[in-house]
Amino acid sequence: MELKDIKAVYFVGAGGIGMSAIARYFLHKGAIVGGYDKTPSALTMQLEKEGALIHYEENVNLIPQACRNARTTLVIYTPAVPAEHAELVYFRENGFEVEKRAQVLGILTRSHKGLCVAGTHGKTTTSTMCAHIMHQSSIDCNAFLGGISKNYGTNYILSEKSDYVVIEADEFDRSFHWLRPWMTVITSTDPDHLDIYGTKEAYLESFRHYTTLIQPGGALIIHKGLEMKADVQQGVKVYEYSLNEGDFHAENIVIDNGEITFDFISPIESIKNVKLGQPIPINIENGIAAMAMAQLNGCNSEELLYGMKTYGGVDRRFDFKLKNEHITFLSDYAHHPKEIFQSARSIRQLYKDKKITAIFQPHLYTRTRDFYRDFADALSQLDEVVLTEIYPAREEPIEGVTSQLIYDNLKPGVERSIIQKKDVMQFVSEHDFEVLLVLGAGDLDNMVPEMAKVLEKRYGANSK
Repeated sequence: MELKDIKAVYFVGAGGIGMSAIARYFLHKGAIVGGYDKTPSALTMQLEKEGALIHYEENVNLIPQACRNARTTLVIYTPAVPAEHAELVYFRENGFEVEKRAQVLGILTRSHKGLCVAGTHGKTTTSTMCAHIMHQSSIDCNAFLGGISKNYGTNYILSEKSDYVVIEADEFDRSFHWLRPWMTVITSTDPDHLDIYGTKEAYLESFRHYTTLIQPGGALIIHKGLEMKADVQQGVKVYEYSLNEGDFHAENIVIDNGEITFDFISPIESIKNVKLGQPIPINIENGIAAMAMAQLNGCNSEELLYGMKTYGGVDRRFDFKLKNEHITFLSDYAHHPKEIFQSARSIRQLYKDKKITAIFQPHLYTRTRDFYRDFADALSQLDEVVLTEIYPAREEPIEGVTSQLIYDNLKPGVERSIIQKKDVMQFVSEHDFEVLLVLGAGDLDNMVPEMAKVLEKRYGANSK
């Protein structure tokens, strides 16, 4: 099915962060958009306001009539939806074109110049940074992001004039193999999703294959020192980046008084005194990758400087909820040991002399089983660690795999406890904090607004 033939689009799993971005794209293009999701959310309610027809009961009879023509309706589903889902079965048995979200993004990279960001971690922040730099520049871009940009209040950017599309390239279920990037950043290849890949070697091979998909004339911007071997086509340029070495890197980094500046070193044009709009140490490296991709696609030094200075961050990525002289409270989506290590290290750099408490909800039984020692090592950089039960997402429990595995491997001297999620609000209400960090990709974040209210009542509002 070509884009021009699509009159209606139906989403099985409409409320996912990536799915909702594509739904918005088709709404903007004038298509009828319908869909199912298990529960209402802020994203689904926003889609309904914009005209999408969404329901929350697995029921074929609730599929809108406008989405029942197999010749003009594209059906998009998320891998998180089981194959036996009644609506998915209906569409497959009745001759509809049924595609994964990643396949649709692949179509878009064939009709636009795809600027993709892949990697175990850092891809949401890096792609959102790049999209902001490009969108506010003379080049402009479309974007499909894995998080809500605080600059735009959405995970989707539409341009009427630009041929570029910034896409977060997800390795889960090998989704990124559907893409055909014009250029791509690869931030990291620390093994993850071993429930899908089985082995570290298979995970790294998946990234190698991804590099073969970059279009001739384009470029690979890869973090220096990764274990994977790139395998690009003839005519694809390869650049390396990192914090302090490679074709693109930083020099003269200054972290002081809540601000971060650095010099951007580039083979095209180096830029002095880059100021981070979201001054978090890990964003220096993310920013280098984002600036490299934007610069390679025509953004000038003034546009790069302005884009970095005005970048506002992503919901749930180092998301400061309350900050004054008495308390710092933030939420971070980190759920892989390397992400938590970077998050904890950045927090420690920013708040060297304060007690840092983290409430961590482990995500997936398999991930906890495979990496519990690494989780414990990463969390041991902090002063106090509070663990909740594991968030299962798509998985069934595994015997012997609980948060106790992480608890038992925390280093001596770290204050520790395990509590039920239902008791988190009571814990926050009864304890004193200097820096409080909520970590994880599960549903604990749903409590963050209430936590912020409790803490604001006790410690005061955000400082101006």
